Amino acid sequence: MEQDTKGIATPLLESLPSGSASKLQTLGNIIVSVVGTGLLGLPFAFRIAGWLAGLLGVAIAGISTYYCMLLLVMCREKLASEGSSAEARTYGDLGYRTMGNTGRYLTEFFILVGQCGASVAYLVFIGQNLVAVFQYNGLTFSSYIFLLVPIEIGLSWIGSLSTLAPFSIFADICNILAMGIVVKEAIQHALGAGFSFGERTAITSNIGGLPFALGMALFCFEGFGMTLALENSMKDRTKFPRLLAQTFSGITLVYILLGFSGYMAFGDETKDIIILNLPRNWSSLAIQVGLCLGLVFTFPMMMHPVNEIVEGKMKCWKWFNNPFPSHKDDGNSITKLGKIVSYITRAIVVSVLAILASFVPAFGVFASFVGSTVCAMLSFVLPATFHLKLFGSSLHLWQKVLDSIIVICGLLFAIYGTYNAVVGV
Repeated sequence: MEQDTKGIATPLLESLPSGSASKLQTLGNIIVSVVGTGLLGLPFAFRIAGWLAGLLGVAIAGISTYYCMLLLVMCREKLASEGSSAEARTYGDLGYRTMGNTGRYLTEFFILVGQCGASVAYLVFIGQNLVAVFQYNGLTFSSYIFLLVPIEIGLSWIGSLSTLAPFSIFADICNILAMGIVVKEAIQHALGAGFSFGERTAITSNIGGLPFALGMALFCFEGFGMTLALENSMKDRTKFPRLLAQTFSGITLVYILLGFSGYMAFGDETKDIIILNLPRNWSSLAIQVGLCLGLVFTFPMMMHPVNEIVEGKMKCWKWFNNPFPSHKDDGNSITKLGKIVSYITRAIVVSVLAILASFVPAFGVFASFVGSTVCAMLSFVLPATFHLKLFGSSLHLWQKVLDSIIVICGLLFAIYGTYNAVVGV
């Protein structure tokens, strides 16, 4: 727990080892950090927006997110060149070094809400798939979610995230298999009798279609808060921008292929989770069960930043910390009462998120809502604001204009995206 004279810094994400990752390892870390289950909602976004508008939405989201990730890296390099007393290792650190406590609080708030939103989306995803797989046992969507609560509470009490890391990789493998099946189904439909490309909408007449698709795409580009940790972990940091560009290009193309193929395959019947459209056979059922299993064990990893923020604030309380820690604890041990309170707090957070998830109408709408609001603030507004604040007059006019456009468009998009998700598209 880093501490300074102006406030306590809360580590928002578990740091990767500094300067130890090769190019290949960094590539893998970027993919694992960015790619999430939200990608299975992209065909539904293409259905809402139209295939051309959906394609544009994903492309805009990918390019803009990549550019703003570079802004974060440039901001940290700027602070380092000025001999800042402490390196900005996390998004929250950068917010503090740029705008003081206000910057930290804003960053932590949006990360807190964003992680909670993504966690709720995980529960909704699991619930909808379990209902589809076990559709004859009479259990409702809410029942499955509340059955998961004791399991997720127990998993949230595990101290080491490395124990759960393989399940995240397992979930990504299931995502890849699901994408493969969706593309296969699309090809079969395209080659089969009765399929017409003209039957699919290019750009919907619904004005909210493109923002909906863009919101869903932003939700799919997870892991924005890991940017600085990923860059810091690389042996040769100078190669990070190029590697990031190559990786994002590949991920964006895959997202476009999946969204386009899924919509082409199922048209107006495309569901908000594309695997629910797949034939009910052993392979698709196995993928659904595998995804649910992987996400059950990945859920605590999504909650980790939330727990760190909440418990980081509690460390300010005297009764929480052990006044006589042993040397091996490095002064960071907590009292027995503090540990009990931590366990209770984590259980309460999981329970509250489960209650919220039980009221969510559908995965696709909720994912777009989170992407349109919190992800827009984290991915666009804050990076551009930090860049303007740190570099100021040293920026060229076009850079100031571009950053200002990103801030204004990000704010407007968040407002309109929120309205769009609430009233329905």
